[in-house]
Amino acid sequence: MTTLLYDGSFDGLFTAVFEVFEYRYKDVEIISRERFHQENIFAEIHEVITQNDKSERVLNKLEKNIGKQGIHELLKVYLSEDPEAEQLILSAVKQSIKHPDENILQNYADEAILKISKICKSVSRERHRMTAFVRFEKMQDEVFFAKIDPDSNVLPLIRKHFKDRYQDQKWMIYDLRRNYGLFYDLETCDFFYPDERIDLNKYEQKFHDQEKNYQTLWQRYFTKTNIVERKNLKLHLQHVPKRYWKYLTEKW
Repeated sequence: MTTLLYDGSFDGLFTAVFEVFEYRYKDVEIISRERFHQENIFAEIHEVITQNDKSERVLNKLEKNIGKQGIHELLKVYLSEDPEAEQLILSAVKQSIKHPDENILQNYADEAILKISKICKSVSRERHRMTAFVRFEKMQDEVFFAKIDPDSNVLPLIRKHFKDRYQDQKWMIYDLRRNYGLFYDLETCDFFYPDERIDLNKYEQKFHDQEKNYQTLWQRYFTKTNIVERKNLKLHLQHVPKRYWKYLTEKW
């Protein structure tokens, strides 16, 4: 067994995939350095240095075989943070090279491809819910701030949605679990990586004076428009799972 250790980045992963073929490894696993715990003392360790040219060569080959949409599906697998993500992606690359004229991502008879399909559906569902359930709060510096805690790392997948939808105001979306976020300053929309986690205990102290009033009005609106006789909690939970309630002002 050869274990390829990479830096956890998308380009690092595809550099590792390139080197699987470059060095003709057979019995191999790819894992990020952050998650690596050596259990097999006989495994050979191969340190992968991220090289964009190697990554691009694999991605260009993939684009010819499975198209941009196929690469986007593999990106979802990577962002899912599933423990098997690297092996599933490696399997898909191998199959695309072996069957270049087939749409291998639709070969659901293959166990790895079937799991890729399930992961992509799960990540797409999480992405949709993040676009629906994110709630911004106005801060003293006039920036609208939202905090999220998704199961998968969907922030890169919701970037375009929020950039296109909220072009006339400055905003930030911060991933509590992964300690990074998006910041839009009316011109650019970039990722930011704070040195320390945002202190949520002091969070409300930085609210704009208007924010509490907005929240109170929003909560009153939902209370007044609620029709008790038509309450269907089971149906409601299907559309708005309880784990997302922490984002919603009307649920506080």
